[in-house]
Amino acid sequence: MPGSTFGRILTVTTFGESHGPGIGVVMDGAPPGIALAVEDIQKELDRRRPGQSAITTPRNEKDRVEILSGVFDGLSTGTPIALLIRNEDKRSSDYDNLKSLFRPGHADWTYGAKYGVRDWRGSGRASGRETAARVAAGAVARKFLAARGVSILGYTREIGGVRAVRVDPAEIEKNPARCPDPEAAPLMIAQIERARADGDSVGGIVEVVAQGCPPGLGDPVFDKLEALLGHAILSVGAVRGVEIGTGFESARMKGSSYNDEPFMDHGRMRTRTNNAGGIAGGISNGMDIIIRAAMRPPASISRPQKTVDAAGAEVTVEIAGRHDPCIVPRAVPVLEAMTALVLADCLLVQDVYRSR
Repeated sequence: MPGSTFGRILTVTTFGESHGPGIGVVMDGAPPGIALAVEDIQKELDRRRPGQSAITTPRNEKDRVEILSGVFDGLSTGTPIALLIRNEDKRSSDYDNLKSLFRPGHADWTYGAKYGVRDWRGSGRASGRETAARVAAGAVARKFLAARGVSILGYTREIGGVRAVRVDPAEIEKNPARCPDPEAAPLMIAQIERARADGDSVGGIVEVVAQGCPPGLGDPVFDKLEALLGHAILSVGAVRGVEIGTGFESARMKGSSYNDEPFMDHGRMRTRTNNAGGIAGGISNGMDIIIRAAMRPPASISRPQKTVDAAGAEVTVEIAGRHDPCIVPRAVPVLEAMTALVLADCLLVQDVYRSR
């Protein structure tokens, strides 16, 4: 089945390519009565858009969103919400020499193998630009979640081996790395600048925390909450790994230290630790949901690389154009959006379950 639609009750279908006329999303299943304005969506898109700082791609897209349907007098109507973002600063000529080449680390070969044809302009549908549509949809989901007492915060946990030790939410938007640790932030930025100067790129880790989620979200056995979140986060092109709570570190722990002991806190059950990351048995337990995603270094680098062309000849390629030396800071709002979409969908599923 085609893979551009996500969700069960709240469905999201994105469309468009990096160098086409525009990109966008159609959301179906959003309940009526969500207070929604262009500004609510735009503020999230501005956090993801290219050209926002010296350590991102200089492609200068304003990413102005247009609400085409599903909103009237500032409220969602319950009908499909269509959002459009036009591409304005595309330079397809930068890719003319790549028409018949398969760039290392890109989806050129696999898209061609699947469809028999591919859009070579800026990676087409495989471009990270597609994620702007997800951020737009996520902004709608966040408004719904906020009314239910759920908030989502993302930040850069690591870049190029430099790890944030402190997490101060007030620091995240004060630096272009979106790092919550003021001491680690300049070191992360230096890693990115060093990679760009070397014609290379670096990866890192994004951490997302969802607070205020009620217990009971997620459905055994194939729609466990961590499975839905894993699906959503891994669908972002640059993500190569996901962990919940202590994640891979739990493989080095004993049960006596891993198990989260419950206790009653003013009539509410909580746990003394949160190694499970807010999810037990595939269902939210009311604690903070903690997600970390490993982001690969961007594939487009200016160093010479060996590859093959469509005729099978070995060639050397140097990728020109405007590219991010590190995608991690701009990925933060994307992964927040995917988390929001999953949790909003799960809340709607739970509403149906409890109404039976």
